Amino acid sequence: MPKIEFTETFEEYYGKLPMEIQKKVKKVIHLLVENPRHPSLRAEPIEGAPGIYKARVDRGYRLTYERLPGDVLRLRVVGKRDETLKNP
Repeated sequence: MPKIEFTETFEEYYGKLPMEIQKKVKKVIHLLVENPRHPSLRAEPIEGAPGIYKARVDRGYRLTYERLPGDVLRLRVVGKRDETLKNP
């Protein structure tokens, strides 16, 4: 079971999200811990950003993360889909 690590950027962006989206992000984080390959996450590598992956929060929001040695997932950015994927 992977451990989760948060970047300052992730925490900053998360704090600015609407409460409804924050709840969904918490659910996604729980799924990442339980099963990073869970189908509802739609997790996949981001083209042009080696080692960085995206996961679906809902239709309009995504979060990005990277896999680190020692079974650690570092959450990088969370926000609206297009903005998040421009700067993962």
